[in-house]
Amino acid sequence: MNVALSPDEIARACADAMWKEDDASQGLGMKIVEVKPGQATLTMTVQPHMVNGQRIAHGGFIFLLADSTFAFACNSHNQRAVAAQCDIAFIRPGKLGDVLVATAREVSRSGRSGIYDVRVTAGDVVIAEVDRKRAPDDRLDADARHLLGEFQRAEHVVGVGERERGLAVGLGELGQ
Repeated sequence: MNVALSPDEIARACADAMWKEDDASQGLGMKIVEVKPGQATLTMTVQPHMVNGQRIAHGGFIFLLADSTFAFACNSHNQRAVAAQCDIAFIRPGKLGDVLVATAREVSRSGRSGIYDVRVTAGDVVIAEVDRKRAPDDRLDADARHLLGEFQRAEHVVGVGERERGLAVGLGELGQ
């Protein structure tokens, strides 16, 4: 039986496949709130081990949340991608106990290249903004291509085309 999935179903299947293997995001207590094509929203509560000597959220943890959210947004089209570069602006501090919400959205996408914006908030306050660019695997350096190759050989990868590899289990069998 050949079942065509909607773009939203593909995005969710990709997120589920990635989440299953994402020890980093899970280990930090992140939660997926929503994933749609080119979009993702994740949350993370600032825990005691995430604050620095000034008793505010360490920027590295804020960046990790933004990076994970970006990953779910840019991989929502069943086409593997990794970050090529980014710029982050820390606008306000996060505090112990804050529930941080990161929202990523696709600004543009052409083939396997794209630009994504990520905003991290605590309540109604924007605490960080990230501009990210993803790179297709043919523009990565040798080490990054090796890592991506290892990632693509993971058990849950199913090919959807001659050159592309999908993220979600069985999408090739479901008509995508």
